This record gives sequence, C-alpha cells and structure tokens, in this order.
Amino acid sequence: MTLKEIAKEAGVSISTVSRVINKNNTSAASKEVQERLWEIVRRTGYVPNTSARDLKMKGANSSLISHSIACLFARAEDSKSDLFFSTLARSIEQEAFKRNYILKYSFTAIDIHHPNVLRLITDNHVDGVAILGRCSKQTLSFLKRYFNCVVYTGLNLLEAKYDQIISDGYKAALTAMGYLINLGHSRIGYIGETTYENRYVGYCSALNASGLSLKKEYVVNVPLSSEGGYCGAKKLINRNVDVSALFCCNDVTAIGAMRAIQETGRKIPDDVSIISIDDIDTSQYLSPMLTTIHMPVEEMGQMAAKILIDRIEGGHCLPIVLNLPYYLANRESCRQYRPSNNLSAFNDNP
Repeated sequence: MTLKEIAKEAGVSISTVSRVINKNNTSAASKEVQERLWEIVRRTGYVPNTSARDLKMKGANSSLISHSIACLFARAEDSKSDLFFSTLARSIEQEAFKRNYILKYSFTAIDIHHPNVLRLITDNHVDGVAILGRCSKQTLSFLKRYFNCVVYTGLNLLEAKYDQIISDGYKAALTAMGYLINLGHSRIGYIGETTYENRYVGYCSALNASGLSLKKEYVVNVPLSSEGGYCGAKKLINRNVDVSALFCCNDVTAIGAMRAIQETGRKIPDDVSIISIDDIDTSQYLSPMLTTIHMPVEEMGQMAAKILIDRIEGGHCLPIVLNLPYYLANRESCRQYRPSNNLSAFNDNP
C-alpha cells in the first residue's frame, strides 16, 4: 500500500494523506477524513515512510520489524460512541505511528470475554496495550494474563502498578464545583456515575468544604452518555428538586441533560446553570456553549503512547504516573445565582 493508493481509496489528494499520516498534521483535513485515512492504515498495515527509508538504508538483506499495540476501551461501548475516548485513541494511534508502531486492533471491556475477542487477542500478538478509562480489577487481571506491557490513561488514578497518564478528575470536579459555588450556587445537583468515581467524590468534597449538605435527592447515578444525562435530568425534574445548578460528570452527559431541560421550556443558564468536564469539540458549538473543564486529551494520548513504547523497548522498569494539568473553559452555560434560579420552577409533573 502506497500513499497514492491510500489517497485514491479515501478520495483525497496525496499531499493531504502525507500531511495527516506522515506529519501528523491534524489541521490538514476534517476529522471525518482523518478517521477514514487512519482506518485504511490500520486495515492495510501501511508503515510510515521513515520505516521504508530505514529499511533501504540497512540493506536488502535486512528485515523490517513490525511493532504494534492495541487499545482497550474500558468505559465506552465502542471506539466511536464517546468523543473523549475516540479522540484519546486517535491521539495514541498517531503518536505511535510516528514511532513506527501501528494500532493493530481495539476492543472493549464490555465484550472482553467473548470468544471472538479472545481469539482476536490470542491470534494477533501486539507489543503492548493502552487502557482508555477506568476499569475493574477483573479486567486488569485479564490484561495481565495476555499483555506484558500496559499503560492506562484517564481521569481516575488506578490502584495498580501500571504506567498511568491521568488528568485528575477529582481536582477537576473541585474546580467545577468551586466555580458554581463562587457564583453563589448552593443547591447543586449531580448527574453521572457514583461508584468508584473520583468526580463524584470531588462533588461531595466540594460541598463539604463549603459547609453545604449532600442531599441524596440532588444526585442521579446514570451511565456517562447523552442518554444517561437526558434520563438523569428528567429524574431530577420529576423529583421536583429545587437545584439552581447542575454538575455533570462529562460533556456527553451534560449534552443529554441540556436537551431534557430545554424540552421543558427552561432556559440555560437563566433558570439553571450547567457545568461539566472534558471539553470535547461539540461543547463549544452547543446553544448555549457549554462551560466545562478542559482536559488535555490530545496530550494524554501522546504521552500514553510515548510511555507505552518506552516500556516496550526497555526504557524504564518502575511504574510511571504523570498527572497533566487542566483548565476551566468559561463559556455561556453558567451565570451568577439569582433567587429565581430553580430547576423545579416550571415543573409540569409536580
């Protein structure tokens, strides 16, 4: 497979293929085109031009050693349904490709024990695996059996002796809650997961630090998805709770919650403020634009690939933990508290 053949199959110019694949230029094409190009790379096993040049320099009798990695989507149902994790995986793939490693396959924790997935793993040797998102101890034990080199990246620190690239979800939650509290909000609801979730722990800690009580009726435990956020907001509305602001565990959850709230005629942020965590691309194109904590997903993916490859190549032995910084992306979905702010103010189902 050549750049020309990739360009023909993808329906783009050779120069576009070169900028995206060989130069890792993310502004050279739309995300849809980039995804199409990387899918062709994975399917055909195309290797970078640098590898071909190295092989030529070593002589005709040398053989090119093919290196590969895999990705485990521990928190998503597939590689595309969650924009945060799909962006993370793409960043890992691109950084690995620059170092002559290919992403051979991806799989999820949901179907990890399916016979087809087990066959995929046992029949396709890879040098290491990247875990995307928090996973159970059972999943970690499974990975230990089948993979020698493992790196984890996400927002929750794992209690495991693996290399970990994180951006602290607990502290990000403290920042998000602190922002709402500084705006005068004291009745703050929570939509997201609550079990082994450090963003929920951050929510509780922020309330406690400000002398605010944790009210169970303000909390909804739902999956981190747009459907989860939609259903979670509906539950709060039907409970007739008097929250003036909502902290959603991530952006996709917030997007679902925003739709549920707006369907009732309520206005964001006039009636209720919303803040979340991630800062996926979609968040700045919503109406209103979503105020959220920007997590450095591109950098997390790049560092995960670098650390995993360094581990594979014997560069380090002890576990490495890197904690990357985040920041508040202040947009339009939050405002100063007013006495009239109340999620239940226009409830049609008291």
